[in-house]
Amino acid sequence: MAVTETSATTVMNNVEAVRATLYEAMKNDDRTIIIGEDVGPRGNVFLITKDFIEEFGESRVIDTPIAEASIVGIAVGMAMEGLRPIAEIQFADFIYPAFNQIVGEAAKTRYRSNGEYTCPLVIRTPYGGGVRGALSHSVSIEALFYHVPGLKIVAPSFPADVKGLLNAAIDDPDPVLFLEHKKTYRLIKGEVPNGHYTIPIGKANVLQEGTRLTVVSYGLYVHWALEAAKQLAGEGLSVEVIDLRSIRPMDKETILASVEKTRKLLIVHEDNKFGGIGAEISAMVAEEALFHLDAPIRRHCAPDVPAMGYALPLEEEYMSSPERMAQAMRDLVAF
Repeated sequence: MAVTETSATTVMNNVEAVRATLYEAMKNDDRTIIIGEDVGPRGNVFLITKDFIEEFGESRVIDTPIAEASIVGIAVGMAMEGLRPIAEIQFADFIYPAFNQIVGEAAKTRYRSNGEYTCPLVIRTPYGGGVRGALSHSVSIEALFYHVPGLKIVAPSFPADVKGLLNAAIDDPDPVLFLEHKKTYRLIKGEVPNGHYTIPIGKANVLQEGTRLTVVSYGLYVHWALEAAKQLAGEGLSVEVIDLRSIRPMDKETILASVEKTRKLLIVHEDNKFGGIGAEISAMVAEEALFHLDAPIRRHCAPDVPAMGYALPLEEEYMSSPERMAQAMRDLVAF
């Protein structure tokens, strides 16, 4: 982490960190444009851009119709012509109409133009469950996009990482999909360094060192994995917890170094198990560190059902919990 102005900090939650970072980006560079549904007078559904339009004007805070393909398509054009657009998809569940603009256009711009054009575009969107959002406001989308070369995907868990990685995404010359877990918006607070700083995209964070098991996760489940690891620590079992932070590029060196130390790997994510991020991590470790393992790689993920139910029992069945994670950790340590 490189802090360029001051080492003082301010306590924020995740949504405050998003707002503060966007505000500083708008103040510091008039090429920065925010575009999306309800980002203007309403100030975004979570009030992230509240009052931005009064300060920066309608030409830089652009309210759009409900037309996600147009939001991203227009932002791609802006980026290719030298602006720094930040496109907002109000909820990740609504990103599907913009899929072709992200995958077919933004991600391919540099390659297709032989480097003549880049696409410095950030696409922000809240994702994830645990808020009784049901099937239209709970989805995890990372596995739908991480297969795509040319597209970076970031999913921070802590306020300081939100700011550092969002700054890095805005500075990046290529498109970045910036995922914000909505349950962490007001739940998670922490010290955030003042001033402008960036955290490199593609660098994981070892939140807790351990010796008996490596747990890799991101987003909300990082916090629950830490709670679960604390339970095991009370039982004398030492667990290493890694916050991936960036899904693509992925920090495989940190994962491999940890697995070679603990010799067991549990991957925890909220998205469906089949074809999820855990499948790629599992394959990578199997290819490059198989003979360091003392147990099969395990994945603790959502069941393969099409969507999260609204009813509380259905949501609880879909989501994991610190207790379930703790049991998965115990089982693998005992293998």
